[in-house]
Amino acid sequence: MKQLALDIGLATGPTLARFFAGPNEAALQHLRLAAGDGSSQATRSPVPTYLWGEPGSGKTHLLKAVRQALREQGASVGWLDPSVAEPPDFNEDWAAIVMDDVHLYDTAQQATAFNWFVNAISPASGSQRWVLAAGDLPPADLPLRDDLRSRLGWGHVFQLQLLGEAERRSVLRQEADARGVFLGDEVMDYMLNRFSRDLGSLMQLLDQLDAFALRTQRAITIPLLKTMLESE
Repeated sequence: MKQLALDIGLATGPTLARFFAGPNEAALQHLRLAAGDGSSQATRSPVPTYLWGEPGSGKTHLLKAVRQALREQGASVGWLDPSVAEPPDFNEDWAAIVMDDVHLYDTAQQATAFNWFVNAISPASGSQRWVLAAGDLPPADLPLRDDLRSRLGWGHVFQLQLLGEAERRSVLRQEADARGVFLGDEVMDYMLNRFSRDLGSLMQLLDQLDAFALRTQRAITIPLLKTMLESE
C-alpha cells in the first residue's frame, strides 16, 4: 500500500486520476496511455513497462490503479505479488499481466513470472499482452534469475521519485477532502513532524485517524490524534 492507496470512508481505491504525480508525471502519462483510464484511449503494446523506486513512491498504487482501469474496460488481468503463494497458470484470456514487488519473489514465483512473461509477449499465444511490473531496484540490480531480470529491463523503465514536503501536504489535503473531513494545518504539521515522512505511512496514519474520528464522532484534532495513539 503506497501512494494514495486507501479504501475507506468516502475515498475510493487506487486510481490513476487520484495519483499525485509530482516528479513522476512521465510515468503516470505513460500508464494512462497504456491503460486507457477513461480520459484516454488505451494504446497498449507488447513492450513491457517496469517501475522502480523507494518504498512509498507509489508503485503499488499505480499497479493497482492500472489493474482497476483495465477491469473497468472488461479486461481480465493476471496479478502476482510476493503474497501469492500458489500463482495460477498463465491465462490466455488475460489482456495484461501485472507483477508487484518483484525484488521479493522466491524461486517458485520467479519461475511463474518468467512463464507469464514469455507467454504474454509470444506471438504464438494469439495476441501479445502488456506486461507491467514494479520493484524497489533498477532492473540490473534485481536479485532475480538472469532471464527474468533481463526481460524486466527490456522495455520502458521509469524511476519513481518520493514526493517533497509540499507535495506530501497536497496529497494529505486531497485525501482528507476525498473523505469529507477537515484536516487543519496544525494537525498536518504534527503528522509531518512527529511521524514517518514516508507517504505510505502517512496514508496509513490518516486511514486510522479517519476511522477513529468516525468511531468517536469527533473532529480530527491533535488531542484526538494523541488519544488514538494512547488507545492502541
